[in-house]
Amino acid sequence: MKIVLAYSGGLDTSVLLSWMKEKYNAEMIAFCADIGQAEELKGLEKKALKTGASKIYIDDLREEFARDFIFPMMQAGAIYENQYFLGTSIARPLIAKRMIEIAKQENADTIGHGATGKGNDQVRFELTTAALAPELKIIAPWRDASFRAQFPGRTEMIQYCEDKGIPVQATAKKPYSMDRNLLHISFEAGILEDPWLDASAPAYKEMYKLSVSPEDAPDKPEYVTLEFAQGLCVAVNGKQLTPLGVMNALNKLGGKHGVGRVDLVENRYVGMKSRGVYETPGGAILHFAHRQIETLTMDREVMHLRDSLIPKYSELVYYGYWFAPERLALQALVNESQKNVTGTVRVKLYKGNIINAGRKSPVSLYNPQIATMEADPTQAYNQDDATGFIRLNGLRLRVDAQVHQSSEKR
Repeated sequence: MKIVLAYSGGLDTSVLLSWMKEKYNAEMIAFCADIGQAEELKGLEKKALKTGASKIYIDDLREEFARDFIFPMMQAGAIYENQYFLGTSIARPLIAKRMIEIAKQENADTIGHGATGKGNDQVRFELTTAALAPELKIIAPWRDASFRAQFPGRTEMIQYCEDKGIPVQATAKKPYSMDRNLLHISFEAGILEDPWLDASAPAYKEMYKLSVSPEDAPDKPEYVTLEFAQGLCVAVNGKQLTPLGVMNALNKLGGKHGVGRVDLVENRYVGMKSRGVYETPGGAILHFAHRQIETLTMDREVMHLRDSLIPKYSELVYYGYWFAPERLALQALVNESQKNVTGTVRVKLYKGNIINAGRKSPVSLYNPQIATMEADPTQAYNQDDATGFIRLNGLRLRVDAQVHQSSEKR
């Protein structure tokens, strides 16, 4: 058996690599995706080989992540339950996709992951595999009762590594868990499991990595311009950038002004509610600015149709159906809706707030001469026509009222 394992070099995945190799008598191939987690990848190859891997892939997927995953999702205006920017959700299908490519390249018949049996990630990894490589087997040790019995806590994991000579730098467990990538950082579990705890309090200031608190942000607002072409941000403050460059620039600007912090209780796909705290500085700016240019350039009915599909699109991303036919179909509609979403947006960043400060477009559908409250020089809109418009649209209401009034008099 040959297994490709999602590997970070931390305590959990180091244990998983050794444990799976031993239990299944398997050749282990480790895979680490650089998706902007800012973790030190130096020395990871040596650590993986010492732990029992025959080979390790360390792939820089940041540009692909921004271009093929974050940007299409932003075009859709996706946001789960009106709050969550889907930072973790959108990263998992990319990681799984690359694992599958490596498995095929290495003639491996199995992939493994360290997602727990209570979370969403196990679903995302495995639905991606079902869509792209249904022939592959999947091992998820946290759903194996024997694994949970052997490792009920970190103490047992640390002892296992010591016994096996596995080089891990185990430290006391943080009072919360953290997951970082190019789009966001998520914090959950531990002390955050109490939804009454104020995670914005000064006592938890050190938890945040991407942004300052709004109270500590500069007292002077900063203006930022974003240029869009067919719904995709192509420049920030006049500088042409790749999708990765856009995310890096906006993360820095947003973090400086404390924008993009979200504290929510969300509904996991597996059925339970969970509390999470998120930092999404660049994503929050991009999402806001994209909507502003859409208001100027999108046809009303196209916008309303696309908007009606945002909850479904967001669910598909959150649940792990990125490569499902229904998400691909929705994306085709989204792409069509974005053909004229071109122009420039100016936003003002100030103490946690993103404030619109102007938008313009060469294909703007806004016509001030038609919208003006003054005399319409174009004669495109005759106010007298509104009388018939209202009368026709009110017909059903009048009929309904007359019917019910008549029945009440009987």
